[in-house]
Amino acid sequence: MGSDIEVLVPGEAAGTVLRLEEPLSFWGGLDPATGNIIDHRHSQVGEKLSDRVLVMEHGRGSSSSSGVLAEAIRLGTAPVAIVLAEADMIVMLGALAAHELYGIPCPVVIVDRGTFDTLVTGTALAILEDGAGLQIQSPKG
Repeated sequence: MGSDIEVLVPGEAAGTVLRLEEPLSFWGGLDPATGNIIDHRHSQVGEKLSDRVLVMEHGRGSSSSSGVLAEAIRLGTAPVAIVLAEADMIVMLGALAAHELYGIPCPVVIVDRGTFDTLVTGTALAILEDGAGLQIQSPKG
């Protein structure tokens, strides 16, 4: 695939895409014990992030989001990877902290707009270890 990818946090992951319609603050927006979106103002409240590739433009919210994301990664309730359209240092910091503290990778990458626009909920997506590419399959059925 000829997309431009910037790796913020390296790692390898595969899963089904959950594309958020709006940014999410992990602090107050994600229950790290369950992996569910709990922000009642978010249009996708109740969606489960666990075992999915989270796709969103960027994160939203305070620096506390990093700690919530790291805790969800530690508990195994976080997304397996995060794909962004724009750099988000808070999201990156949470994934880096989990990798350093717990040895659990959660790759975070930024993709070009053309690739980002193809990533819809239900798409099977794999992120390669070096971030050199994505493998995208057709959306499920």
